[in-house]
Amino acid sequence: MTATTDELIVTHRQDVAAEVIELRLARPDGGRLPDWSPGAHIDLILDSGTIRQYSLCGDRWDPHSYRIAIQREAAGDGGSREIHAAAHPGSRVRFGGPRNNFRLAPASEYRFIAGGIGITAIMPMVDQAERLGIPWQLLYLCRAPERMAYRELAERHPDRVRIHTTTGGRRASICDWLGDLDHSAMVYACGPQALLDALPSECGQLPRTRIRVEKFTNDALNTAPVNTDPYDIVLESSGRVIRADGHESVAEALGRNGVGVITSCSRGVCGTCEVGVLDGAVDHRDALLDDTERAAGACMLPCVSRAAGPRLVLDL
Repeated sequence: MTATTDELIVTHRQDVAAEVIELRLARPDGGRLPDWSPGAHIDLILDSGTIRQYSLCGDRWDPHSYRIAIQREAAGDGGSREIHAAAHPGSRVRFGGPRNNFRLAPASEYRFIAGGIGITAIMPMVDQAERLGIPWQLLYLCRAPERMAYRELAERHPDRVRIHTTTGGRRASICDWLGDLDHSAMVYACGPQALLDALPSECGQLPRTRIRVEKFTNDALNTAPVNTDPYDIVLESSGRVIRADGHESVAEALGRNGVGVITSCSRGVCGTCEVGVLDGAVDHRDALLDDTERAAGACMLPCVSRAAGPRLVLDL
């Protein structure tokens, strides 16, 4: 299995906040790009081989360009620094996708919460709610005003957007901002893990099914696997059987035996590597599939997941 990638050219670059650049991307021949919906992201494959996911934050009705924004993380693992240094008008980059693990579900009202660069995932959702005439409000949180990209949202919608910075050390109360929210409303949040972890308690009695977040970390990786015995992976297309060590993920076992699987984040949060499961129980280690999808057992993310029993048959 090989990755499906394509090439884009940087047509425009601008600073949109301190340490945040916006890139506009198009095909070199100006051709049409794949359609996308609010919450979608693309994978950027950098010259170093590093792969990073960035939310699409532009006009999804524009078929010829994508827009993303990248915050430079000085303490990160280098992906954002590489893009800031190398991405200029005329430079090229490979991409995969779009994919969407953060879809906007129907609701009577939306409450959006953006932490820092998480605003990029939320912006198309705001646009969609506006187009549909569905009530919405946005709480935009950041450490300092100069780090807030796209603050003009507050100027365009002063009655719907609340900006809060922690420059003075005071944190916003999400619970107070939400108020007495109807159970038919939906809360969408994207931002730092601490924000997402605190969200369920801040949302009071709102059912968990009405709260959607986009995660970039995976707590399941720090818990013990269900099964530590060796297991067999059967590739349905060829009938080949690969023996996996009990401590290996499916992708690790396949890679060790020369079977390529598309991987990107390798943390079970992006969905790039999803494969179909035809038989066998899965020890799901990802942070992406919901309880219904896990119970159905029809797919898995092999970059982190493994067998919960002696055998897995995959649609490969």
